[in-house]
Amino acid sequence: MDLGIIRAGRAVLHVTDLDASRKFYVDGLGFIETESDETHLYLRGLEEHNHHSLLLKKAAKPSVEVMSYKVRHPDDLEKLAATFSEQGYETTWCERGSQHAIGRTLRVQDLSGLPLEFYAEMTVVERMLQRYDLYKGARIQRIDHFNCMVQNVEAAYHFYMKTLGFACSEYTATDEEAIWAAWLHQKPSVHDVAFMNGVGPRLHHVGFWLSDQLSLIHACDVLASIGYAKTIERGPGRHGLSNAFFLYLRDPDGHRIELYNGDYLTSDPDFKPIRWDLDDPRRATFWGHAAPDSWFDEASPVQHVVTKQVVATAEPILKKQKPTFML
Repeated sequence: MDLGIIRAGRAVLHVTDLDASRKFYVDGLGFIETESDETHLYLRGLEEHNHHSLLLKKAAKPSVEVMSYKVRHPDDLEKLAATFSEQGYETTWCERGSQHAIGRTLRVQDLSGLPLEFYAEMTVVERMLQRYDLYKGARIQRIDHFNCMVQNVEAAYHFYMKTLGFACSEYTATDEEAIWAAWLHQKPSVHDVAFMNGVGPRLHHVGFWLSDQLSLIHACDVLASIGYAKTIERGPGRHGLSNAFFLYLRDPDGHRIELYNGDYLTSDPDFKPIRWDLDDPRRATFWGHAAPDSWFDEASPVQHVVTKQVVATAEPILKKQKPTFML
């Protein structure tokens, strides 16, 4: 059944200081501030016509409330609710008006314990793509993907492909062909969500698309100039997987953001997923410095969609392994 999922749509992150977040995301990275109040900061990229793709909510502790996917039509929400219910998942609805600038949404905890949200409608705002006078920082264009640490990547891989209709672009496998990491998509690019072997469930990062590599380099200069050089965790560099030019940053609450450019088209029906060997050092870093331990060990805790409590984590079923960087 076609469930109508189009793409990764928004992330809702809890942060402890909205002023600090605004300095990082708006002044540093160049997000458009659509709207804000004392407890909410709604942000979007320059090419986005929807109200926001990143919602920051003031809270006592940082966490991830939901990762949201856009669907084609409100009827698709009912299809998704039926699909999840048939498989024994507890769903909850956020009715129209309960969340600002977004219509009725469906929320559910997925197979791995990750909090998902699905929506069809969001307030339309002015697209700033050709407002070059507003291009600042990284000149963020749009949200691109989520990357999640989970205990069982292979189970997540099969659930998202068989139940939710995602397709695989690339994956990493062990010598025994166990899936170590997977990149899955609905839109015709490398991924809307990736799963990596690790302590989970946790959100590793949210990826945002840039129009060119120079925007990424310029972001480094801007961040350094306003005192955020230490937020640069990894990169610049290029992944083997996805071919992406990347930079990883940590916001003031520790949430990880990837600035991302340079992947490829995956829409052809005869496209075959690309397999990477776990021991291939180029899969994570085609070129660039080795990732620090924090990149493998640290990630954002996620909430339960019903209880709002942070979900407990557990060790992955596959042995953790940090790849060795080689030239």
